Amino acid sequence: MTHSTALAAEPKDSAGAPAADTALEASRATARRHLAAAHRLAVWHDLTEGIYNHFTVAVPGADDRFHVPPFGLHWSEVKASELLTVHHDGRVLDGEGILQRSAYSIHAPIHASSPAHAAVLHTHMPYASALVRLEDQRLQPLGQTEALLLDQIAYDDSYDGLARDWAEGERLARVLGNKSILFMGNHGILVTGRSVAQAYDRLYSLERYARVHLHALWTGRPVKNLSPEQVAKVQYQIGNTALHDGQASAAKPAYELHFDALLRLLDRKEPDFKA
Repeated sequence: MTHSTALAAEPKDSAGAPAADTALEASRATARRHLAAAHRLAVWHDLTEGIYNHFTVAVPGADDRFHVPPFGLHWSEVKASELLTVHHDGRVLDGEGILQRSAYSIHAPIHASSPAHAAVLHTHMPYASALVRLEDQRLQPLGQTEALLLDQIAYDDSYDGLARDWAEGERLARVLGNKSILFMGNHGILVTGRSVAQAYDRLYSLERYARVHLHALWTGRPVKNLSPEQVAKVQYQIGNTALHDGQASAAKPAYELHFDALLRLLDRKEPDFKA
């Protein structure tokens, strides 16, 4: 006697495509748009050096490839359709243009190390990069904003020239570990997130915090550090959404609300980023 098993029909969208495939394609399109937007916004916020530095995002649904703009585009020119798709072995799978060697060497190993590093943003933005040029680059707990970041930062004190190979990226990934911000001594800053929105919010906030931090130091007057107990209280408060006015029931976390607001501004002024 033979037996047959009836399989439930896979849900499809109104066009007949499997719903899972449609959702994946939508998330991939969003990742492209958001990465292009982050480059444009970085120009607005003075976080860029023209064509240099690099932002990348992992391709949703794949654990072995990421998007990056071709080297040579000014960040104000980046469009979603022009992004390269790069395999972790360095092959360009889609798109036309130059893959900057340091973008691959730094970003691919960090993407590969953890899903928490889906978006990897590396800049030489002025205020944060000034901090990493100090003999002691560690952020001091001078105020509330610094306290929000302290537990997210890893410090690399072993600068050894340009990142030109996978081994250097692996080393940086080990230093970063499960943190989301890397202070790269004598070099620059690297920030990660589970999405472009999360990473960009961190990057934007970090530069503003670094600016206030440096202005306090530049006064030349004695600074007042928060106590470890005060730092712990601030970190507990920011991590406990039930303590936030309105956020406990908000449909989105604050970083998504912030990035959505930035996208609305960008869409009014430079809508071609989505092309």
